[in-house]
Amino acid sequence: MRLTKDYFLTDDVLGIARDLLGKYLFTKVDGQLTGGVICEVEAYMGTGDRASHAYGGRRTRRNEMMYHEGGVAYVYLCYGMHHLLNFVTNVDGVPDAVLIRGIMPTHGEELMLQRTGKRKITPDIGIGPGKVSKLLGLTVADNGLSLCSDTLWIEDRGLIIPENIVESTPRIGVDYAGEDALLPYRFVTRFGC
Repeated sequence: MRLTKDYFLTDDVLGIARDLLGKYLFTKVDGQLTGGVICEVEAYMGTGDRASHAYGGRRTRRNEMMYHEGGVAYVYLCYGMHHLLNFVTNVDGVPDAVLIRGIMPTHGEELMLQRTGKRKITPDIGIGPGKVSKLLGLTVADNGLSLCSDTLWIEDRGLIIPENIVESTPRIGVDYAGEDALLPYRFVTRFGC
């Protein structure tokens, strides 16, 4: 079952982040399907979160999509080369988002190998937010795309991730955020990822 826009409109970004583990993320680019199971995410809690692009109410051309109503993609360029996919959550004007940090490929593996230049699917091929976007064929051109479109969508196929294999840790690469860098807003499972 595809997730609907309502799924993303809650004010519990941590709950959404944890719940996304085990959901299937799909893209259909140029008529070609790719997808995988989400196995690593990070939550960002809007204007009060020092690790968020929207900390302190910052609004720029780059982060403007974070302020939209939940259910859209926020895709930005990191280090001038990695396209990072986030799911915007909450209501219009509240910049909460979930960074998709890892997927386990399940659909379109041959195309994923072409996109990455790899010869075979390895356990780490989809671990890292830049790798996720590369596998799925997403770029900053997809910023603002509906998460309920025929190009990008998420499905709940009934895969339940038990709590005993989910780890909650500090987020990665946000040392600049001071105490907020230590918040356990990263959720990860290693069930094959």
